[in-house]
Amino acid sequence: MNIPCKPMRRCYHIALLLIMTGTCSSCALQQKETGDEQKRSTMGNPQNSASSLNVAVPVFPPYTVNLSDFGAVGDGVVLNSESFAKAIANLKNNGGGHLVVSPGIWLTGPIRLQSNIDLHLESGAFIQFSRDYSLFPLTVIDIKGEKEVDSRSPIHGENLENVAVTGEGIIDGGGDAWRQIKKAKVTENDWSSLLLSGGVVNDRGNTWWPSRSAMEGETNVGALRRRGSLNVEEYEPYHQFLRPKMLRLIKCKKLLIENVTFQNPPNWTMNPVLCEDVSIINVTVLNSPAAQNSDALDLESCRRALIRGCIFDVGDDGICLKSGKDAAGRRIGMPTEDVRIEDCTVYHAHGGFTIGSETSGSVRNISVNNCTFIGTDIGLRFKSMRGRGGVVEQISISNIRMMNIPGDAVNFNMFYGGNVPLDEAAVESEPNCPSVSEETPQFRDIHIENLICRGARSAIVLQGLPEMPLQGVTMKNISITSQRGISVTDAENISFENVHVDYKSGDALKTVRVKNSQLELVK
Repeated sequence: MNIPCKPMRRCYHIALLLIMTGTCSSCALQQKETGDEQKRSTMGNPQNSASSLNVAVPVFPPYTVNLSDFGAVGDGVVLNSESFAKAIANLKNNGGGHLVVSPGIWLTGPIRLQSNIDLHLESGAFIQFSRDYSLFPLTVIDIKGEKEVDSRSPIHGENLENVAVTGEGIIDGGGDAWRQIKKAKVTENDWSSLLLSGGVVNDRGNTWWPSRSAMEGETNVGALRRRGSLNVEEYEPYHQFLRPKMLRLIKCKKLLIENVTFQNPPNWTMNPVLCEDVSIINVTVLNSPAAQNSDALDLESCRRALIRGCIFDVGDDGICLKSGKDAAGRRIGMPTEDVRIEDCTVYHAHGGFTIGSETSGSVRNISVNNCTFIGTDIGLRFKSMRGRGGVVEQISISNIRMMNIPGDAVNFNMFYGGNVPLDEAAVESEPNCPSVSEETPQFRDIHIENLICRGARSAIVLQGLPEMPLQGVTMKNISITSQRGISVTDAENISFENVHVDYKSGDALKTVRVKNSQLELVK
């Protein structure tokens, strides 16, 4: 839904005093190539952190092979899984280098990356992952002792160093063969086409599944996981339900993803987990708005990362930072930290820039600068819930532009329950507050500056927990046109300076259980 930018009936200027203790400096990725010299990347020193950041990019030997040299055929018919495996094995045996994929349609099963290898797609190269889910075998994923059965990711690797996916080509995850589709997310014609294509519809008639076994997996996989089963054979009847992340790299160092286009993932698109020195540069992700869980980027428990110049248009969150879920995330205890995000554009998504809801390992020292969100359900989205725990802090966001936001321009929601943003509602009363514990999420020391939004449902919604209010959220130089004004609930030490909201209905500012905050409304 596009919200037109019309002159509003009421205009309030919210003038508040704020003293900022630092601003983020610019961050530049410096790449230099002289003959066979290696690339390096450096990150500037954002002042919202005590540490300086230095992100290294991978280095590769000059040795180069072409996929076609290993019997691959780029006709979109021949399955090239074995050719990819042979080419990567050859590179590994020769100390690494570049695997070049030439123009063509290269049908394949999963690709396992190795250290010191750059998977490079030339312009015109199209890697098509097979829609035969049986080619992506079930396996036990072990992340620091937390084990779970899942399907093997189309692009995967673990404990690697110096690894890259680069070039001007396109990678298609074949995700439409895995995903369920909600009727509310598609047109009547698209829904009719789905019904004619086969598959099954649930009893409520609102969700299409590619098979009955996939639909039954929604209940039965949950039961298997609750009793701790790691028996792959028990999960096999529901294999199609276990949608893999499209690119998932675990415990890797010096990872570069640059210039490529991803589309049509079975689940999240890019998911680096427990990685260090991650660079994601000029990457495009194009997923259907109806694609369930099709986040563009989920950076999870990673340290030192640069996200620059990316364009995302997806069916779930755009740029998302996570750090593990609930007790498992707290036990692993690996934060996402030292991350610089700049010069990115997000079109359709649930959130343009999102932290959460999996915040159990904490998220800190994050800088977001010069990004544009067009039509995202929410612009800046912070979400968590009781049971998650973790601390989100030292977040600096500046120079943000938004257009036609169906939901809230800025939204903090500590009662997140997995709903889509447009279904979420603020909680004004909360009886029987639990005690603060390791399961209580904390959001503090978050600074937003120089933000313009033209068209939103609500300007700003800050929703903390009664037992753990949002703390130290500052907003400076904000201009928003919206249907509704600002709502602040369960918050302390909130400060606005030069915050201007044009809104059509309701109150300019509504507060519930807000303490020690500088909130002065000027008409």
